[in-house]
Amino acid sequence: MNKVFIINNSGHDYSKAEKYGKLVYLTKGQVASYAANKSYREIADKMKDVTANDYILVTSLASLNCIAGWIIGYLRLPLNLLLYKDGKYIVRKMLPTLIYEEESLCD
Repeated sequence: MNKVFIINNSGHDYSKAEKYGKLVYLTKGQVASYAANKSYREIADKMKDVTANDYILVTSLASLNCIAGWIIGYLRLPLNLLLYKDGKYIVRKMLPTLIYEEESLCD
């Protein structure tokens, strides 16, 4: 089953996003905005099984969204975003083909 990684469980109703997959909350409540390393460890642990069909629901602190997107990019997976607009979620998908071709990251 697909997963929807929700950046922060801040008390909003995200139930409309369930049609895209199982809801997985990466953080909860108030997050220290400068504790990026701590947030990275927490988010990475919860995203360890991310697949190409999973989504990131954009919400909360920009730094947390960056961390989740970076994890997706590092794994060379498509970035599937759920954005809230006019009372519903819209999907935006981006493929890493503009950045990565056949070469290695280490070249």
